[in-house]
Formats: sequence, structure tokens, C-alpha cells
Amino acid sequence: MRSISRILAVFFKELAQLRRDRMTFGMVVMIPLIQLVLFGYAINTNVRDIPIAVVDQSQTGISRILVQMVEATRVVKVTERHATTEAAQEAIRSARVRAAFILPADLTQRLARSPALGLGTPPSTDWETSRPVAQWIVDGSDTMIASAIKSLRSMPLSEIYRQAPNRSTPTFEVTLFFNPEQRTAVNIVPGLVGTILTMTMIMFTSAAIVRERERGNMEMLINTPIRPIELMIGKIIPYIFIGLLQAVIILSLGHVLFNVPFDGNMIDLFLGTLLFIGASLSLGLVFSTIAQTQLQAMQMTIFVLLPSILLSGFMFPYEGMPVIAQYIAEIFPATHFMRMIRGFVLRDATLIDVHRDVIWMSGFFVLGMVAAALRFKKRLD
Repeated sequence: MRSISRILAVFFKELAQLRRDRMTFGMVVMIPLIQLVLFGYAINTNVRDIPIAVVDQSQTGISRILVQMVEATRVVKVTERHATTEAAQEAIRSARVRAAFILPADLTQRLARSPALGLGTPPSTDWETSRPVAQWIVDGSDTMIASAIKSLRSMPLSEIYRQAPNRSTPTFEVTLFFNPEQRTAVNIVPGLVGTILTMTMIMFTSAAIVRERERGNMEMLINTPIRPIELMIGKIIPYIFIGLLQAVIILSLGHVLFNVPFDGNMIDLFLGTLLFIGASLSLGLVFSTIAQTQLQAMQMTIFVLLPSILLSGFMFPYEGMPVIAQYIAEIFPATHFMRMIRGFVLRDATLIDVHRDVIWMSGFFVLGMVAAALRFKKRLD
């Protein structure tokens, strides 16, 4: 009986302690809630509304109906129109769209002679029957996006001529750029750089200030003439080199072990990675100025890591998320870096091509450093 009494005493003491520790209590409630919402609502492997560009070289009523039919599948959504295939390819390289739908100038003749429609009037030659009705050019660096577009390859066009579809012949030709073999490693390895840097960089600096307080070094810092912004810059510099080293290790091993190609400019990759490391470190510093203990800093980090990684497009396609989830994803640096590094490594994109992501991460880094410097007070309380 005495043993039970002592266990109950410890039990009630832990409950009282848990009630006073708001951060731990918040994690108990919020982490299952966040995961439930993310996996049940935001994460969707059935990709819908993939942004595409249309190049309509036919400019006929049939071509417009064909675009409407493709858009009606809800797999894709037309967001841009271009006059040339080259302009559409440029839009794919800069990640504004994920695919281009090319309608040739002789679309009407192709439709009339295509065996995909089962018409065959006038009788077509072997060369003509091998010609697809239209062509898809797809960013193959994301295997889920590529698979979703390929599902449209044999889309029936019976609504146009009211003929039974001939499914033995593909309606559209699909050309995959950047990852024609659809190897998963090509998609995963660049994204892994963003995921690992997100976890490590935020964790490193989230405890930077509170660690000084817990170790009793704050008195020394108070007595030095160092200004808050100087302290913040000094705190992040060592971790910048660590982050760059991590990125080099991942990309090098990815190239050696999994034959992941690198088609981009090394300087652009270096500057983009540097910017992302700075943004992640500044976020950790803000947490460090808010938290009272290292445990609280780690708890804050976990709150951010979950949505940051799950919504970044690393594992699940960004296009498959609801619009509100996409807005939330845009807040996190990882989402912007995921687009950047896949562009640099696989699509030969430049900083100009991804300038929106560059501007956003630059602003995030500056605001984060200013916020951390303003929040840091040279006092013990």
C-alpha cells in the first residue's frame, strides 16, 4: 500500500508539472493535431491541377476543345499560354509550370487520320499512323508529376467525333525531360539536401542563446561591447560552413552512389544553398531568443519541422495540396529551396529563373536576423 501511495504521489506531481509546462502540454495536443490535419487534409498523392503551359499552333475550334477536355480531367490546369515550344520549355525550367501541352499546326489532319480515334478516313499511311495527335513535354524530375501526366497518354477523344476509342494506340506522345528513366533517386537526393539542412540548421541555432544562459555565459556576454546583431551574425557563421559541408556530402554521394546528374551552375547552387542555410539559421535564432530552456527550443523546432518538411514537396507533390496548404507551405524556406535545388541540379535553372524564391528567402533571412537581434536583450531575466 505504501508503494502505491508513493507511485501516486509521483504521478500527481508529474501531472502538476505537466500542467505548468505549457510548451510540453502544447506538444501533447498539437503534434497529433498537426499530423492529423497534414496527412488527412493537406497531403494528397492523387495529384490534381498540375500547372501546365499550352502551345496551340493550330488555333482551331478543335484545338480549343481538346484543351478543355484535358483540363476537364482535373489532372492539369492551364496557367500559361505560349506561342513557341521553346518558351514553354523555359517555363518548365523555371518551375512556373510542370508540363507543356503542344498542339501541332496540322492537328485537324492528325485527328482525322489517327487510329486512336478509330476513324482512319482518309486511309492513313504507316508514317501518319505513328504520329500522335499532340505532345506532352513533362518535367520528369518529379516522378509523381510525370506519372500523373502519363496517365493522360491514352485519354479517349470519343467526345469529339463520337467514335469508340482505340485504346491500343496512345492519343498523345509524352516526352519526359530531366529524368526520362523516372528514377526515384534523381528526385529524392536533391530534396534530401533541403530536408537535412532544415532539420540540422534550425536545431543548431535554436539552442544557441538559451545554451549561453544555461551555462552561465550570459554575464560575460553582457559585459562585452558586442551588439545584438553582431552576436547573431557570429553565432551563425560556423553553422554556415557545416551546412555547406553537409550539402557537398549529400550531392557528392548522390552522384557517386546513385548516378544523380548535375546539370546546373555550381555558383548558383552555392549561392542558393547559402541563402537557404542563412534563412534556416535565422529562424532557429528567433526560437532561441524566445525559449527559456534548451528543451523549449527543441520543442519549438519540432513544431516547425513537421509542416516544413511535409509541405515542402519533398515526399508529396506540392500541386496535390489544397490551396490553403500551399499558402502555408510558401511561408517555410524549405518549400522555396526544394524548387531551387531541383532546378539547379536537374533542370539547369539559374538564380534568375528562380528569382521569386531567391527574393523570398533573402527577405526571410534579413527579417529573421533583425527579429532575433531585436528580441535579444543583454540582461539575465
